[in-house]
Amino acid sequence: MVLSDVNMSLNEGEFVYLVGKTGTGKSSLLKTLYGDLELTEGEGWVVGFNLRELTWKTVPFLRRKLGVVFQDFQLLTDRNVNENLRFVLKAIGWKDMALMNDKIAEVLQKVGLQSKGFKMPFELSGGEQQRVDIARALLNSPKLILADEPTGNLDPETSDEIMQLLIQISKEYKTTILMATHDYMVIQKFPAKTIRTENGKVFEIDSIHA
Repeated sequence: MVLSDVNMSLNEGEFVYLVGKTGTGKSSLLKTLYGDLELTEGEGWVVGFNLRELTWKTVPFLRRKLGVVFQDFQLLTDRNVNENLRFVLKAIGWKDMALMNDKIAEVLQKVGLQSKGFKMPFELSGGEQQRVDIARALLNSPKLILADEPTGNLDPETSDEIMQLLIQISKEYKTTILMATHDYMVIQKFPAKTIRTENGKVFEIDSIHA
């Protein structure tokens, strides 16, 4: 689905839901914001980057200022939590092992997993794996986190814990979070600004109806 009428702005530290039926462009919008899809018309700015001027050389720099949280965690299953996070830091140019270890300890503390660094992904619950995914998104102290159905594979209690964590991050660290979701129970329990994709358009809505 291609979106043709998009007019939206997100403020610093704002928590915003992105809703819409499957095929209405939610994923396309997120992919455009992190440079996976080209913006072909109009203009868009994300964390200081002009989306119309992105090239294969500049997309990595955009992504270093973003955090992305996935529904299916996308952790590397052959290495422990610390090594998963260290892999990302090395990929974006970190070299000092002591600094990397400090950063890993910092983000694991933020998500309440300070004692789980040596656990393998299969030893963690779904909620803990999602917390590692969020920790990974925090490695670069991003101004914006794009969360794509982060509670989609979690039971209601764990889902609540992840929501509380994301909202806390947005408040404490002034991190803007745009969260795509189908879960209207979550939105009703944790109300926030909500935008909807529908018929090729994106617009803000005041209330939620499943």
